[in-house]
Amino acid sequence: MKALAALALALLAGACAAPGAVAPAVTSRPVVPYTSAGLERVIGQDEAGLVTLFGKPDADIREGAARKLQFAGPICVLDAYLYPKGSEAPRVTYLDAREPDGSTIDRASCVAALVRRDGGK
Repeated sequence: MKALAALALALLAGACAAPGAVAPAVTSRPVVPYTSAGLERVIGQDEAGLVTLFGKPDADIREGAARKLQFAGPICVLDAYLYPKGSEAPRVTYLDAREPDGSTIDRASCVAALVRRDGGK
C-alpha cells in the first residue's frame, strides 16, 4: 500500500510540470563578422608603419620569413602577421584580435582602441 501511495504521489508531482516545457536555450556570445572593413590603415603596413600607428610591439615572433607583431592594450590584443612578397619588406597580410580574456572582438574596433593607447600616434 505504501508503494502504491508513493507511486501515486510521484505521478501527481510529475503532472505539475507544464506540458511541452522546453529547457531554456543556452546563449553564447554573438559571432563577430569577419570582414576587412576598418582595417585599411593596417593591412599592407610594414613594421615601421605599425610602430608609428600603435607604438612598440608587446611581442615580436619570427618563424622563417613570417613575423607576428603583437600589440596589447586594456581593451584587446591584436596580432599582425607580416609576410614578405618577393624581395619586398614583410607587410601585414592578416590580423587577429581578441579581448584580454580571449573572447572575440571585432578587429576594426581593436585597431581603433589600440591607436588611442599610450604610445600610439
